[in-house]
Amino acid sequence: MANIKSAKKRILTNAKKAEANKAVKTGVKTATKKVSTAIETGDKDAAKQALAAAETTIDKAASKGVLKKNTASRKVSRLTKAVNKLN
Repeated sequence: MANIKSAKKRILTNAKKAEANKAVKTGVKTATKKVSTAIETGDKDAAKQALAAAETTIDKAASKGVLKKNTASRKVSRLTKAVNKLN
């Protein structure tokens, strides 16, 4: 454990930020899974709604700095491609 006051504070703030980032990442994974399950069931309308929700979740994660911009773009692109394959 750190002895310096500022180092102790950094440990606490880093733990809080890590917890917040973890929550955002979990939200992204959940949204992605919802799209995947909708695709597997073959329900195009549900897949499109889930995609819209996932897209906003992923974009928010990117704007918060949890995901890099290109990573977020790639995730959205792959999900959109999968939804568009449904007929």
